[in-house]
Amino acid sequence: MSYLKNYLKASKHLDQKESALAFMASLDVIQSVDPKIAQAILAELTDQRSFLKMIASENYSSLAVQLAMGNLLTDKYSEGSVGKRFYAGCKNVDTIEALAEGYAKELFGADCAYVQPHSGADANLIAFLAILTVRVQDKELQYQGKKLGELSQEEFLSLRDLMLHQKMVGMSLDAGGHLTHGYRHNISSKLMISSFYEVDSKTHLIDYAAIQKQVEEEKPLILLAGYSSYPRKIDFAKMRNIADSVGAVLMVDMAHFSGLVAGKAFTGVHNPIPYADIVTSTTHKTLRGPRGGLILCKQEFAEAVKKGCPLVIGGPMPHVMAAKAIAFKEALDPSFQEYASQIVQNAHALAERFVEHGASVITGGTENHMVLLDVFSSYGLTGKAAENVLREIGITANRNAIFQDPNGPWITSGLRLGTPALTTIGMKETQMQMIADAIHRALSHTKPKKENGALSRVDVLTDPEEKQKAQKQIEQLTGEFPVYPELLFDEELCQTM
Repeated sequence: MSYLKNYLKASKHLDQKESALAFMASLDVIQSVDPKIAQAILAELTDQRSFLKMIASENYSSLAVQLAMGNLLTDKYSEGSVGKRFYAGCKNVDTIEALAEGYAKELFGADCAYVQPHSGADANLIAFLAILTVRVQDKELQYQGKKLGELSQEEFLSLRDLMLHQKMVGMSLDAGGHLTHGYRHNISSKLMISSFYEVDSKTHLIDYAAIQKQVEEEKPLILLAGYSSYPRKIDFAKMRNIADSVGAVLMVDMAHFSGLVAGKAFTGVHNPIPYADIVTSTTHKTLRGPRGGLILCKQEFAEAVKKGCPLVIGGPMPHVMAAKAIAFKEALDPSFQEYASQIVQNAHALAERFVEHGASVITGGTENHMVLLDVFSSYGLTGKAAENVLREIGITANRNAIFQDPNGPWITSGLRLGTPALTTIGMKETQMQMIADAIHRALSHTKPKKENGALSRVDVLTDPEEKQKAQKQIEQLTGEFPVYPELLFDEELCQTM
């Protein structure tokens, strides 16, 4: 049976949307090649409808964004940049990339936009190398009066050694930083000498005075601001002053909060664009676009950034750039500002409810899209165990390390909860309170299992009656707020195709 015909039958009395029809038609095409793939895609929709998505780095993009990624552009090589390609026949790619760049610059008020990075990690690598190119390589070449290709092998190795001995200071992983901010197991630590600033051991807040002192001592090339699990805003005016005090480049990774910047939930000193030399981001978190990366920068770094190929990436993905353009255009609509504001309000309501329950909320609350719970001190559970419990009651979230975590970065003591996806499907403060109640109910009635007389750090036992009550609370919400409601069809029938 056709997915599209089944959709039409189920939705004949609804206000049908063209994007939904296109999505169901695409399943028919996929099914004609491999039914198992089509069923797995449909099963993912069913799974996402059955669980509340609270992973802070995930969201729901529009069907228009998703459909933009499945088109003829997939087949096209387009190394280079707009108007400067290494392959012929890139006129249409130029049009799409130029639109994406223009929308991004308008959305963020940036001098330059580069939309080719495949991910946030790629964007960071390109940014690092662009900074090294402009501030180290180009200056050295100018001093020697040579071009890079004119250097002897000995001269090139000397230049490379100079670049590898540059310093970068970023937020430590357990304080809330990201793997690509100099973590030893990541390539970023192999490019430069990396060191880290921490947060206050009591408040878990950024200590700008301590950063100032550290930067003055180390005199890094790059001061990196941004986070993966820090629930507060950053004062970028202060970070700019700290960077300027030693002539460092201020780089900001706003992957997690770019949607809050685009939606003007973060303004003034909390908007990094006016203060940073170079800003990187993903496009799929709060920005609600496709999986991919983005770089915004001052004119000084524009030429180097636009050489992401051959610096790091190979062929751009034009189909994803098309989806990014759609997402940026959507974010320019005034409704996106309402959405961004609601994300923050929802996170605040979620945190406040946990505080009322007596749970330990890192930093005592939140100012962005995430809440970080210390479940180890609150409920006697590791982050891994708490993550498992939430999945059992119908919530998908992720464990997260907290500062000086006694359980390490894999098992962890924390739980990170995000509100972007729930906000996208229409939830507000009342629903956040219900979710916090359900999570608290389940975690407070859960104990670690014993293994050979010792408490397990992963396996748990939850009171069946209390778990069922929590499950019903979550089921009520998944029923009231369906994911992609325009995709209405007989799921049981489709699963048998």
